[in-house]
Amino acid sequence: MTSLSVEMLAADPVAPITSAGHAQLGIAVLAGIAVIVLLITKFKVHAFLALTIGSLALGAFAGAPLDKVIPSFTTGLGNTVAGVGVLIALGAILGKLLADSGGADQIVDTILARASGRSMPWAMVLIASVIGLPLFFEVGIVLLIPVVLMVAKRGNYSLMRIGIPALAGLSVMHGLIPPHPGPLVAIDAVQANLGLTLALGVLVSIPTVIIAGPVFAKYAARWVDVPVPEKMIQARPSEDLDKRPSFGATVFTVLLPVVLMLGSALVEIIIDDPANMVQRVFDVIGSPLMALLAAVIVGMFTLGRAAGFTKGRLSTTVEKSLGPIAGVLLIVGAGGGFKQTLIDSGVGQMVLEISEDWSIPALLLAWLIAVVIRLATGSATVATVSAAGLVAPLAADMSSTHLALLVLAIGAGSLFFSHVNDAGFWLVKEYFGMSVGQTIKTWSVMETIISVVAGAIVLLLSLVI
Repeated sequence: MTSLSVEMLAADPVAPITSAGHAQLGIAVLAGIAVIVLLITKFKVHAFLALTIGSLALGAFAGAPLDKVIPSFTTGLGNTVAGVGVLIALGAILGKLLADSGGADQIVDTILARASGRSMPWAMVLIASVIGLPLFFEVGIVLLIPVVLMVAKRGNYSLMRIGIPALAGLSVMHGLIPPHPGPLVAIDAVQANLGLTLALGVLVSIPTVIIAGPVFAKYAARWVDVPVPEKMIQARPSEDLDKRPSFGATVFTVLLPVVLMLGSALVEIIIDDPANMVQRVFDVIGSPLMALLAAVIVGMFTLGRAAGFTKGRLSTTVEKSLGPIAGVLLIVGAGGGFKQTLIDSGVGQMVLEISEDWSIPALLLAWLIAVVIRLATGSATVATVSAAGLVAPLAADMSSTHLALLVLAIGAGSLFFSHVNDAGFWLVKEYFGMSVGQTIKTWSVMETIISVVAGAIVLLLSLVI
């Protein structure tokens, strides 16, 4: 009940759509990924089209009939969108309400009012982590960067000491914590428990964001000392509002879905009886759909109406939140189609057999695959959905705890060393007014630290739980 996937969506066929051997399948995988990488990096093709064409290329190189490859791709696309599409939409609505109502600014201002001096980097990582829960990475960047620049300028702080913790908080949330698209797709692919993944994700995220944020920021500030680019300091979204939501109401709304999903996972562990009425109730209210829907409905009052929004403006806010996620949904869906093509072609079974022969721990293999695809494509989401498809068969005999850790290993790998083929790289470079070399020394190294630290913690957890 608490998993994103249900039995009717598990469309894996019994027999593969091709009889190719391991060598041909291996070549097909490399060719399919190479097509995706070339289309995205060299020809600047949208990731949705690249994944679609790459799936067809994979099937062709694997010797699968085209009339079998197309249904495989469309089935995977449909199942993935059905599993995570509504959740991504609800998350986008909640994030838009948080931004437009001034709730995000209220959190920022309240925490900054109580922070100073040495505590400021820690305040920034806390702000970014809380705000980053319901917001997409790019939206979080746009919201927080003006705050980072203003704090650095007014307090005469090093830009890196303030900026790196904020970026770390946003990036960790994006890669490891649902309801962000990458973790949701990975959860759906391996049929992990969302509540348990969320709980373990928070456990992994805390030390990771501390090391990659405030701790690394000390060194980043020594390596790169750039002035605050004043031309990038912009007005904040809530400056035209007469009133804003209270700090308590805003935090309550942001954390509501997290609390509901964690509560469901906790009750399931404690009671462990699907027929028990209490567990059944928590299964419903703690399901991702109900938890996010509840947060959106509550947010319309605690955020929207508290900021003085009329019914018309609330409707407009919801409408505007859905347009920007169309591309994300298509990429996620095409990633699901690519995943299903990999599985139906027999690639998943091949990975399973190879991992047994090489004696590579499944979690390490998942991390490495995500790292390679991340380095090649520059997209954390593409890396996550592709790696999840490749390692999904490894999840067959895993416990619920290790399924959650598998998702986190994939998410950690998907963040490794952002460089010039990643849109986020250029976004950070321009906002902070850095050169390419300076961005690599700061942002790229920070992403690598997040990936390695989170991956190491996941592996350690797999040994003790």
